[in-house]
Amino acid sequence: MLNNKFREIYSTIENDYVRNFKKNGGKVIGYCYSRVPVAEVYHAAGILGIRLRANEITATTLGDAYFGPVVCSFPKSLLQMAGEEKYRFLDGAVTSSVCDTMRRLDECWRKAAREGEAVIPPFFKYFAVPHKSYDFSLEWFSEELRLHIRELEAHFGVRVTKEALNDSIRLYNHGRRLLKKLDEIRSRPDVPISGADALSVFVAAVSMPMEQFVEMAEALLAELEQSDRPVPGKRLFIVGSVNDDRGLIDSIEQTGAVVVGDMMSFGSKYYDNMIAEDSDDPVDEIAKSYLLSLKHPRMFGRFRERSDYLADKVKQARAQGVIFQNIRFCDLHGCENSLYAEDLTAMGIPCLRLEREYGPLVETERVKMRAQAFVERI
Repeated sequence: MLNNKFREIYSTIENDYVRNFKKNGGKVIGYCYSRVPVAEVYHAAGILGIRLRANEITATTLGDAYFGPVVCSFPKSLLQMAGEEKYRFLDGAVTSSVCDTMRRLDECWRKAAREGEAVIPPFFKYFAVPHKSYDFSLEWFSEELRLHIRELEAHFGVRVTKEALNDSIRLYNHGRRLLKKLDEIRSRPDVPISGADALSVFVAAVSMPMEQFVEMAEALLAELEQSDRPVPGKRLFIVGSVNDDRGLIDSIEQTGAVVVGDMMSFGSKYYDNMIAEDSDDPVDEIAKSYLLSLKHPRMFGRFRERSDYLADKVKQARAQGVIFQNIRFCDLHGCENSLYAEDLTAMGIPCLRLEREYGPLVETERVKMRAQAFVERI
């Protein structure tokens, strides 16, 4: 089963595909946010860009020391991975201004490296993302991307051409279309794939060379089209903070449910926007797609757009209920989840709000108990 192969890729950030890419002389850069517009750029430079994850830790002792206790556990977990030298294989890393705590990852990582408590990659950059989607912010965002390309070219001795960028955009758009097709398959009355296995596919899309992902995804979709073994359960939709943890989805699905859709960064927020192809200025098109399609609570003035988008996604997925989850101390998702829940409840859609820790730190049994009660009342 191809699902097993996707689970293997999911299980570690330095998977076999990454190791083979490195073995063949390739460079690898990790980035911490789905809306840093670098994946296509890195591919055009012959570099592999992957999302930073922290699913291999068991505690956040280093993260607690540098961030403090009352902070979202995701950036603390990323710092813990750096401290445990799990990112030693990276040739570069890019942090960003997702929120205040993620912004601090840059300075905490640098300080931990100076004090000998973490490994910092040779190419280490901070990429700021605007909080507003206006013409002036788009112009600034595009210039930031051009500056990043110049730094990339200087450090790695590569050349990022317009032709290569357009080729990369076409490839990554193809990958996104395949993920959208997976969304469509999950929205059918008989769901042939669990939410946990679908998450493994989403993680693989940002954890391996796109050419190889496309080949595997096409084979998986063909397999799912022929499947006559639907996954039973109440149909749930999940929204909120970053989640790359199968364990969270497994806990929910063990209660007699199947997760059929999402609005998260390891999911529809990544693949639900396309970049204009064959442009005379592909850098502008990349910047435009990443910024103007941004469905994240960090963005000012776009709540109604996000709420309408969510309502449409829930209907398309034929979801019977929605679980809003946020990492503890994540004010952005915590506050906006409340507003979403009010809108959907008014539409007659059952909603549940969960607070959790990131990934390996999640309190599985507590989540399972809350989900069980929710599923029983749908």
